[in-house]
Amino acid sequence: MNLFTDVKIAVIVPCHNEEAAITKVVTDLFLALPDAEVYVYDNVSTDRTVELALKAGAIVRHEDIKGKGNVVRRAFADIEADVYLLIDGDDTYDVTAAPGMVEQLLNGPYDQILGVREESSTSAYRPGHSAGNRAFNALVSAIFGLRVTDMLSGYRVFSHRFVKSFPAVSHEFEIETELTVHSMSLRVPQTEVKVGFRDRPEGSESKLNTFRDGFKILGLIVNLTRHERPLVFHGVLAGLVIVGAAVLGAPVLLEFFDTGLVPRLPTALLASTLVIVGAFIGFVGMILDGITKSRRELARLTYLAYSAPGWHKGS
Repeated sequence: MNLFTDVKIAVIVPCHNEEAAITKVVTDLFLALPDAEVYVYDNVSTDRTVELALKAGAIVRHEDIKGKGNVVRRAFADIEADVYLLIDGDDTYDVTAAPGMVEQLLNGPYDQILGVREESSTSAYRPGHSAGNRAFNALVSAIFGLRVTDMLSGYRVFSHRFVKSFPAVSHEFEIETELTVHSMSLRVPQTEVKVGFRDRPEGSESKLNTFRDGFKILGLIVNLTRHERPLVFHGVLAGLVIVGAAVLGAPVLLEFFDTGLVPRLPTALLASTLVIVGAFIGFVGMILDGITKSRRELARLTYLAYSAPGWHKGS
């Protein structure tokens, strides 16, 4: 039985100045998934990316606000399909893994298949990217309680219900982090598969800046923690404030118990104020935690409004 019968597959390829790679990427995608619709989303390219993508047979659309997150947001809103495959247009990912990933999504059924990168050469990762990726994986896994091996991978397959329940608020390369956290927050069925990862072709340059984009991703993780785990976020913050109050106030209390005097009144007032502020932060966290649970219930209901992958084939 052909699992792809009557399944509409849309491939989304975000591109910015990828003329060195785009022809091969589109050609390989049609070889791997002959019945798929390949959408190349041009993101303010100034080279021949659009021309070459059209010649290769892709459907070309444009997103004039620069940033990969903006491209994904636009594509997820515009395209209707049963299965969505997201892959970068720089020819670094092994396209031949795509049919297996789609098949696994339908067979699961899963809502996300994450392509975990396996380097085929020692230079595939830029210096610092591999270590940074591992650090972010460990941090997000610890915060959200679910293990992820390659949260920054740009090679993923999604179900229709995942895509249509995903808010997509990121602007640039933080989009992979947002996708990962969304799947963790909703606890959707997902799995990981290993995919080949190689050097960019000659003439193609990475758009990533190790430190700038690293700090953006870290900031997004902090912000998502504040939104998705408010009790943890505010609890830690409240704890730090109260510890600071204890450090300042302990000597004042000891002196008061010893002499009955409070000679350092400003310090005592500051410590008391910090205790009140810490308690207030903790209460805010509790209130926001209740709001977050209600929001998650609404997101879950939105997600459940769409059918599971492969439903129309009786899988």
